[in-house]
Amino acid sequence: MKDYFENINKAFESKARLGIMSVLMVEDRVDFSTLKDTLQLTDGNLASHLRALEEAAYLLVEKQFVGRKPNTTYQATKTGREAFNEHLNALEQLILNNRK
Repeated sequence: MKDYFENINKAFESKARLGIMSVLMVEDRVDFSTLKDTLQLTDGNLASHLRALEEAAYLLVEKQFVGRKPNTTYQATKTGREAFNEHLNALEQLILNNRK
């Protein structure tokens, strides 16, 4: 049983981080407001999860101004995409190998 958990990545254990990465696997680039609305998270909660994924090198963050308004966009890195795919594969194997 321990082997099944070897590739489960703790960085993606929370519902918020799983949601963030799921959105970024489908969309190339997503802004903060879109993530917030899509995942129904507070500013602070979303920001802390984004920071953790950025520190793990799973996200690229781009800050710019659109007109006079700040706009922050996020994109999954190659490392982040690979790690997330490994995580999903590990979950799938865990489920498939433990069905009765």
